[in-house]
Amino acid sequence: MRGTAVWSGTIAFGMVAIPVQLYAATEEHSVPLHEIHTADGSRVQHRRFCAAEGREIPYSEVGRGVSLPDGRMLPLSEDDLARLPLPTKHTITVMGFIDPQGTVPIRYDRPYYVAPAAPEADRPYALLVEVLSRTNLVAMAKVAIRSRERQAVVRPYSGLLLLQTLRWSDEIRDPGDLAHRIPAVPLSDRERRLAEVLVQEMTGVDDSVDHDRYAHALEQLVDAVVTGSESAEPPQPEPAVNLMAALQQSVEEARAARHPSKSDRKGR
Repeated sequence: MRGTAVWSGTIAFGMVAIPVQLYAATEEHSVPLHEIHTADGSRVQHRRFCAAEGREIPYSEVGRGVSLPDGRMLPLSEDDLARLPLPTKHTITVMGFIDPQGTVPIRYDRPYYVAPAAPEADRPYALLVEVLSRTNLVAMAKVAIRSRERQAVVRPYSGLLLLQTLRWSDEIRDPGDLAHRIPAVPLSDRERRLAEVLVQEMTGVDDSVDHDRYAHALEQLVDAVVTGSESAEPPQPEPAVNLMAALQQSVEEARAARHPSKSDRKGR
């Protein structure tokens, strides 16, 4: 289901402008945990309270503002924010085209489906999808969504365009000395070879059959609490004492999982 467009504007690259709309590409499937008062189990309410007047105020009286250097609060209306002088407010500005490996995964943020917004957009939109697919490149762009400007990449996905916003470089935390905490460990050639074999045997994952098990686990926990029974703790993997033995066993199990018929014949 496509849902409601969260942004409308154009993709501009060179002299080509394509009217498009953005749609949220993901959604959360979370189980809500409510805030309660632990003494009696009643729900906790968050109220909008005006400190100056000492009273609760309705949502219709809530606005936004920014703190000035002298401590005063400057109110900003929706009309003020609509006049935000950002050229990317209604334009996805393509700065150039890059190899997708040129952007580190840690920068990726929210994905949006990009759809043509007018009949005249269909042809240039289809052309951009095809040329990106043929060249194996992505478009590096800038866009302002909800008054926040971001860099973004635009790539082909399932026959359409997918825009994924990026975090700015200065928003990525430096790992500091974490890398230096990892000691230099000598590895044998046999360990390397066995690890490579294991990786090869485990290459390829069908993640379409996987699912979020949190909701089911929470239901089990609620049932256990209501009935007063014990909830089963899932087994935790133990650190390998003998690395070579753990690698060898892992390779055998991975091969058996990938080639069950061969494993059956071997066991006969």
